[in-house]
Amino acid sequence: MSVNKAILLGRVGKDPELKTMPSGMQLVQLSMATNHRKKNKDSGDWEDQTEWHRVVFFGKSAETISQYVQKGKELYVEGRIQTQKYTDKEGIERYSTDIIAETFRFVGGAKSSGFESNDYNQSTSAGSNSSKTDNNFSQDTPTPKDDDIPF
Repeated sequence: MSVNKAILLGRVGKDPELKTMPSGMQLVQLSMATNHRKKNKDSGDWEDQTEWHRVVFFGKSAETISQYVQKGKELYVEGRIQTQKYTDKEGIERYSTDIIAETFRFVGGAKSSGFESNDYNQSTSAGSNSSKTDNNFSQDTPTPKDDDIPF
């Protein structure tokens, strides 16, 4: 058994661009920055180290990302890691590692995203490119009524 899972919480590096592949499938590729804070051994100061990740969205998720996300927007993304080998213009073999997004959430509330729902799940099963939204997402804890208390 094996697991290939990536979880990112970071900021978008530039405005996403929606592209259509020859098959008709829509895709958005964007960069996300995540930070790691560590203490400098010499100076004792705290320093942020920024890591950049290339994230790819497909189908309905790509449409949603292109419509509601812009540079600087904070996103939570779950997906899988995929590395591809390619040859550049000079004939040199290179590798590209991407996060293939399966689920994402806008961070910072619905008002800042311009969209009401915060939770999106991109299906990864073969032949299925539908997405699922949860329009009843709420972070509020319901107040129990007297009838709900078990004693």
